[in-house]
Amino acid sequence: MSRGVTSSRSVAVVVDYFAGDVLRNCVHTLQREGPRAIVVVDNSTEGATASTLTGSDVTVVETMHNLGYGRAMNRGVAFAPPSEFLILSNPDIEVHEGALASLEKYLDEHPDVALVGPTIVDSNNELYPSVRVFPNIFLASLHAVCAPWWPNNPFTRRYRRPRRDGRIDWVSGAFFMVRRNVLQEVGGFDERYFMFAEDMDLCWRIAAAGHQIGFDPDAVVTHIEGVSRKRVPQMMIRAHHISAMRFEWRTARGLRRVLAPVAIFVLGLRYVLVSGLSRVRS
Repeated sequence: MSRGVTSSRSVAVVVDYFAGDVLRNCVHTLQREGPRAIVVVDNSTEGATASTLTGSDVTVVETMHNLGYGRAMNRGVAFAPPSEFLILSNPDIEVHEGALASLEKYLDEHPDVALVGPTIVDSNNELYPSVRVFPNIFLASLHAVCAPWWPNNPFTRRYRRPRRDGRIDWVSGAFFMVRRNVLQEVGGFDERYFMFAEDMDLCWRIAAAGHQIGFDPDAVVTHIEGVSRKRVPQMMIRAHHISAMRFEWRTARGLRRVLAPVAIFVLGLRYVLVSGLSRVRS
């Protein structure tokens, strides 16, 4: 397969869970952009990734069971050859032309930024809200309660925007580029998160270490969301809420720490409601 003219400074790591043809397309679009290497971690239990990528010039890391996203990503990074930058990606991503070069250029021009996310669009080419703020207890609770039934509520809109001063708190973990030395400095992903919020937690720890998070509007990827999650929807709903509770308890300070049980109660209530609604719809 022909490679692009981008760079030998980046290595891509993708975590797969039965994504099939969507994974194959992800790898194809990554290869076109020319990273030094691509490592795909097979988080299935059936060796599905290797059969999907037969003939592709990638390294497949077999886990033999579902490790969870962050833990699997850490395994992939451990197998990745040396590089200045790492591209960490979901399997249901299509990388647009020039995206990797643009992200590398952004990091070169912003030495204080350790991790940068691209513009993400969905399969209908609609903008995905990939730039978000760290939620306080009030914003988190109101977003959690309102979002399932009122997606465009003002609390969710505020959560899914940069800060008013333009600073970026965190970006979606579906696809981003990170300086490898900084990822190693903070210890990679926290493996106590099975799925969800591990990207928010990583950005929080990178910021706590004195680095910045960035957003590059000129780099674009398409996220075909939920390809792997559809296999186990109830498990994903549970993991989402447990991870949100873990992040709140880990990061809360001062008054927010005192009120953390309230936020956790709200998230627990939301889990019961959303889980029940999901079962009814299915």
